Amino acid sequence: MARWKVLTGALVAITALAATACSSSSSDDTEILVYNAQHESLTKEWVEAFTKETGIKVTLRQGGDTDLGNQLVAEGKASPADVFLTENSPAMALVENAGLFADLDPQTLAQVPDQYRPSTGKWTGVAARATVFVYNTTELPVDQLPASLLDLQNPQWKGRWSAGVSGADFQAIVAALLELKGEDATRAWLKGMKDNAIVSQNNVTTMKGVNAGQFDGGVIYHYYWYRDQAKTKENSGNTALHYFKHQDPGAFVSISGGGVLASSKKQEQAQRFVQFIVSKAGQEVLRDGDSMEYPVASGVAANPALPPLDSLEAPKVDPSKLNSREVTRLMTEAGLL
Repeated sequence: MARWKVLTGALVAITALAATACSSSSSDDTEILVYNAQHESLTKEWVEAFTKETGIKVTLRQGGDTDLGNQLVAEGKASPADVFLTENSPAMALVENAGLFADLDPQTLAQVPDQYRPSTGKWTGVAARATVFVYNTTELPVDQLPASLLDLQNPQWKGRWSAGVSGADFQAIVAALLELKGEDATRAWLKGMKDNAIVSQNNVTTMKGVNAGQFDGGVIYHYYWYRDQAKTKENSGNTALHYFKHQDPGAFVSISGGGVLASSKKQEQAQRFVQFIVSKAGQEVLRDGDSMEYPVASGVAANPALPPLDSLEAPKVDPSKLNSREVTRLMTEAGLL
């Protein structure tokens, strides 16, 4: 009788342990890890809405485009990440070229127009930002604005413009120039930039410098200006934006990317997260929040303060062809990095 009680007790203990393990596994299945190079505040809005809708929790590992892209390549198939989100396309192309992305669900791709995602279908655009020339309205008359981004290599612009050369934002613009105009033209432009430009730390410091009259203009992304305009205007009150248009390299629209890692053991949950971001609900987070980035999917229009995306006359660039490593080589060769 005593032996039967011992065996029964052991069986109950084993059953309870197995149930706990199953419960733990089930809990793990409702949480994914996202390597996030997008603005953390924006991604947290996406995560909050996604978890509310699906019950799937999301942990963010925050970092820059280049750092996280290189980390994923180094980790390879052993990466713990389920999803990768970026601000710009070159880091997505880096991971794609390493063969690390799973195919996205066709229903996800169907929500995003062709021009806002790579031709390969290995990842998709989730947001967009426009290249602009911010200028001081007192120091630079409208009739003296550069007609093209390429004009900034000319001697008359020496000491008069700025950009944050070390950041992934500006390097994405250079990657587009490389894809559109080729290596020789890009090398010449970078040489002109080295001679002419005043290097800033990033987009914000560029805009602040223009606003303070330290230089006439600068190359940034649009949303930094619109964010400041929506608040105090303390960093942009003396400035305006010039859109190059006409398919100029300076009219480049940079695509923020989202993709599912092939090594993820939670493919269904990861696919659902990317699909949510490009859904109507996910894109409305962009429209209604304070990010001032452009929605690119599900027919959601931009914040009314922004000029429509299709009015910018951006050049056509396949985002999967933006070569970050070649850009680093050329910028280093030019003495900019």
